[in-house]
Amino acid sequence: DKDIKLFLISIKAGGVGLNLTEADYVFILDPWWNPAVEQQAIDRTHRIGQNKNVFIYKFITKDTVEEKILALQNRKRKVAESLITTEESFVKSLTAKDIEEILS
Repeated sequence: DKDIKLFLISIKAGGVGLNLTEADYVFILDPWWNPAVEQQAIDRTHRIGQNKNVFIYKFITKDTVEEKILALQNRKRKVAESLITTEESFVKSLTAKDIEEILS
């Protein structure tokens, strides 16, 4: 419905089975601990039929759990990028804390 200008949905519900090609703004108010889940929800706007620029905004308040989740996402993303680029550098760079976080 073109008259409806707002669609609110949680990351988990919005990350699966939806094509939101009418959306051109995504606001993330509750970051998810797994950056892949968050990216999948964002990708719902980047589907065949999307002909507009899409703007993504993530709201993080300083000194909150969301800020800690963002730091965790960044660490997980770096670990994943290291694994994809060179397996050797990934394995050598793992700390005990990294292994604990990966397995938790």
